[in-house]
Amino acid sequence: MSYKTIEVHPVSGALGAEIEGVDLSCELDAAVVAEIRDAWLEYLVVFFRDQKLTPAQQVAVAKRFGDPVEYPFVQGLPEFPTVTPVIKLPDETINFGGLWHTDTTYQACPPMGTMLYALKLPPFGGDTLFANGYLAYETLSPGLKATLDVLTGIFSSHKGRVVDTRAPRIADAPKAGSDNARVAEHPVVRIHPETGRKSLYVSFAHTTHFKGWTEAESKTLLDFLFEHQTRPEFTCRFRWTPGSVTLWDNRCALHNPINDYHGYRRELHRITLAGQPTTG
Repeated sequence: MSYKTIEVHPVSGALGAEIEGVDLSCELDAAVVAEIRDAWLEYLVVFFRDQKLTPAQQVAVAKRFGDPVEYPFVQGLPEFPTVTPVIKLPDETINFGGLWHTDTTYQACPPMGTMLYALKLPPFGGDTLFANGYLAYETLSPGLKATLDVLTGIFSSHKGRVVDTRAPRIADAPKAGSDNARVAEHPVVRIHPETGRKSLYVSFAHTTHFKGWTEAESKTLLDFLFEHQTRPEFTCRFRWTPGSVTLWDNRCALHNPINDYHGYRRELHRITLAGQPTTG
């Protein structure tokens, strides 16, 4: 795809591209927004460098791509409730969301996308990995595809270690009902509503079992899928710098923030964009 208003530079063979020539703090022309969206759909996650955004500006640019929604467990900023601080403090050893996952799939309508803006970073570490759900599905055997095409996954907000990754921020700014588990059902093979492509839609953090199967029966197949979908050749790695912005597609991409910077503060602002019911 050729672009007229932006520069797009792929960062890996699997997914991800850096976009240059855009100042997100300004009101974006409709043609620029359209090309960013095209790149986002093509590469699943796009990256911008050297941005300077107030919370109001981040909300404004996010609204050009979707409808910002509040995170269900942690309070957002007082004046901007859809902006969630993603913080790890120097004395903490667990990072927010530090497992392979797709955001809040334990909701009936999980978010379409996520925008993350870097404020404070450690001197090293704290990169984020992304994985391509399309490739994860397309590289499976025909027999396994046929099996998965008809399965429904059960997704929980309180599966195993994922609870620990959000606990410090819930302690700081809890929402009502933050102790209550949320559970949702989604097709294991999700059809993207815009591209029409199929992706493998499970994650280590939130998928507990298949509908109609026990957790014990589901475990072996799920463990295989969790390992398969994060094979190195399906991934890219983003090294944050101050002012970096990422926008990723939760409908077909997973992410995993790496927890390798103990003793330092890392702070970003996150906005999630409302999604729609999943289809398989």
